[in-house]
Amino acid sequence: MELKLNNRQDLKTRALLLGDRLDLKSFKIADCLATTPLTLEVDSDGGIAILFRYGVVVLFGVQSPDETRFIDSLKPLLTNPYPSPEIEEMEIHSGRRGIGVQSGAVSLDNISLEKLQIIADALSKNLVLTLYEKKVASEFDKIEPLAQELATHGKVSASSKKLLSKIGHMLLIEHRMVGRAEIGDRPETLWDFPHLEGLYASMEDEFELKERQSALDRKLGLISDTAQTLADVWDNKHLHKLEWYVIGLILFEIVLSLHDRISKLIG
Repeated sequence: MELKLNNRQDLKTRALLLGDRLDLKSFKIADCLATTPLTLEVDSDGGIAILFRYGVVVLFGVQSPDETRFIDSLKPLLTNPYPSPEIEEMEIHSGRRGIGVQSGAVSLDNISLEKLQIIADALSKNLVLTLYEKKVASEFDKIEPLAQELATHGKVSASSKKLLSKIGHMLLIEHRMVGRAEIGDRPETLWDFPHLEGLYASMEDEFELKERQSALDRKLGLISDTAQTLADVWDNKHLHKLEWYVIGLILFEIVLSLHDRISKLIG
């Protein structure tokens, strides 16, 4: 598809992760340059926006006033908007020999819609990984003292509810990564333009998407397993207490029964 941006030699790109989810059903197909992913022209100079349902918007060649206006128009469509969005910027240079990515800049022989869609897909996944890496790092900091307490004192002070909540947070992150952002999947654009596989591979390498996803999966699993172990320890501790309560009640019942028998014999 022909774009007004085709005439640009240098193109500024900004990707923003605005919230948990972006409702794309409100956009009419007739107003779109493409639907997979959803691509819109947002200003008279040909600047475009590529939107992803997991809350990411990638802007190409959009000036600051137009960006602000467009982002404001998306606010009613956002679920759980973030106070401070994650942002990634890149420069695109066209008219070069071959395709490559280096030091935060993409070199293209020419600009086309499908190439921008490939770049947007990688940028959006990078933002999602960045956000969840921060969240997981925070959970690591919270759960490490609990594991240290168990190792040192053989007990856990945190409640079972709190620990299970941490497990729930980890499962939620995994669900969003796999179910919404589809971090490990190839962009659908590649099915129609397989010759752009090299561009996506270069973007993947630039942001280390595979390696970061693998590391994040391992951390999620470790945190979830640790929290589950701590919760089991906490539950077992209270189960033992309950068992002693039951034993105490049984003994108390036996004592009362013996007391009644003895009273009847004496009487």
